[in-house]
Parts: sequence; C-alpha cells; structure tokens
Amino acid sequence: MKVCALRPALVAAPTLLDALALSWAHADDRRLSVALSSVTSSVQSSPPSTPDGHRDGDPEAMRLRALVDLARGGDAEAYGQLYDHYVTGIFRFVYYRTGSQQLAEDLTSETFIRGLRAIQRFNWQGKDFGAWLTTISRNLIADHYKSSRSRLEIVSDSIPEDSSTVDSTENDVMTLISNELLFEAVNSLPTEQRECILMRFIQGMSIAETATALDRSEGAIKQLQLRAVRALAKQMPADIR
Repeated sequence: MKVCALRPALVAAPTLLDALALSWAHADDRRLSVALSSVTSSVQSSPPSTPDGHRDGDPEAMRLRALVDLARGGDAEAYGQLYDHYVTGIFRFVYYRTGSQQLAEDLTSETFIRGLRAIQRFNWQGKDFGAWLTTISRNLIADHYKSSRSRLEIVSDSIPEDSSTVDSTENDVMTLISNELLFEAVNSLPTEQRECILMRFIQGMSIAETATALDRSEGAIKQLQLRAVRALAKQMPADIR
C-alpha cells in the first residue's frame, strides 16, 4: 500500500491561513474561540458523529460506518474505499510532523497496513474511525523518532513551493507567509498544541474527532486550538498582519 502524488498544497492550507486571519481580526479570546470552532476545512474528513460513530440522517456518515463494518468482516474493497477517504488527511498530518515526503509516505502506508491488521478489534463505542487511524499514525511517528533517536528537523528543500495564482489583495497578503515560515512555526508549538492544529486545520478533523484522537474534552480542544492559533499568529511577521 503506497501513498503517491499527495505532496502539493500541503503547507499553506487555506483553513490554517483562515485561522491566522481570524486571530488577527479578533482581539477578544471568546469571539476568536467561537470563530475558530466554525471554521470548515477543505480537507475531506468524516462528518461529526455520535459516540457510536453514527449520525442519523447523514448519508456520508452512514456510508463510512457501513464500509468500516464490511472491512471488519474482511471486505478488502471496503477497506480500499476507507483508504481513499482518509489517506490525504493522514498524509497531511504525518508530513507536517516529519517534513519529509518519503517518510510521510512510508508512515502513512504503515498506518493503513496496521489499521487493516487491527480493524477487527475496532469498535464504535466512543470512537471515530478517522481518529483511530490518526492515533496509529501518531504512535508510528513517536516510534520512529524514538528508535532513531533523531530530532524533528525542518528539511527546507522538502517543503513545496506555493505556485498558485491569487487575485484579491487579501490573498496577496496571505501568500507573503512563506511555506517554510509556517512550517517552522507549527513545529515550534508544544506537542498537544501542534497536534491540535494539524488535526483541525491541516488534516481537517472536527472538534469532536480531535477530542477523540487526543483523549480530551471538546471544551479542552477549543481552548487548545485558541492558544495554538494565538501563538502561531504572534510568530508571523508584523507587516503581514
């Protein structure tokens, strides 16, 4: 299982730039927290779900639940569809943690291999499948750096350039935030803040999904993302705020 052609547009994710813009626009923490909670990611992610992983009347949530149940029964095609749905988000998360395309591809592939091996042990009670996969990838990243005794380093030549064309003045200002600067800023955050930012604004997980993955309450996640976005915004050059 190999991940390919996922590198473009990983760093300057629109929703992360939106979050920074909101931080500069709202000096009041309460208003910023409300605004951040309403940010909708462009990254495909599963819809919010009830504790058993199901949301009545939501066709996409029902489809994902059915695929997981089929995959638990040994249906390889169903697991392939789950892979297609979640792979970009998992890859984004791992890539931002490692700064290496090759390593991100390898660890993303291993995430889904381990997920396949363990899927029969997955149950919906209090869990979300996307959050479950993210937990596997987090453990793989931790194991990688623990075993190699290496430090997370910024590999500047592995960070893709943003070659997109923008028309509005606001977008012109936002593109002044270089990929490398944003990458370094995210990776300088404390571990939980960094993972919250990655899950919410890079991977595209909801508040509820992020809370599940980090084993925190939704209220704690809202506070965590507030502190993280404030910290990121302070690191950006004053002339582009």
